[in-house]
Amino acid sequence: KALDLIHERTPIANEDEITAKDLSTIYEEDCYGLQQMRETLPSHCFKQIKEVIHSGSTINHEIAGLIANGMKEWALRKGATHYTHWFQPLTGFSAEKHDSFINKMPSDERVLLELTDEQLIKGEPDASSFPSGGIRSTWEARGYTVWDASSPAFIWQGKNGSVLSIPTAFCSWTGEALDMK
Repeated sequence: KALDLIHERTPIANEDEITAKDLSTIYEEDCYGLQQMRETLPSHCFKQIKEVIHSGSTINHEIAGLIANGMKEWALRKGATHYTHWFQPLTGFSAEKHDSFINKMPSDERVLLELTDEQLIKGEPDASSFPSGGIRSTWEARGYTVWDASSPAFIWQGKNGSVLSIPTAFCSWTGEALDMK
């Protein structure tokens, strides 16, 4: 009976015709792609990240720091309060390790919003370095996330706020791939 009712329904006309150009605009709005990098990074930094994206070469920490700061400032303007290293382990699902931009200044109680080059480039999603002490020592961490500069970071907007999602590859401490990337 339910299937008969579904087949009898009249399709609702879409009043808002969405074109490929509209979809591209919607997609780019929340992605930290080349256009956003061009707008937020110094020219020498933009040139370097374009080379990295196209050739797969490595990036130095100075340039990564500039990119991390540009990405963070862009994400804050979009309402993000946290960032996540987003990866696809061999489980068939995606996974995330969330962190806040908020850090305390070492000299006093002031709050500092930052995303450093090291925080951008590499993460430890297995909880070995969590403040609680985690389940093992940091040097025993079983998996690491590594920033994939060829995939644009993006803003994930949920009902409780926005998060900067940084696409990463997932690998073991020996460099063995632990994902399909």
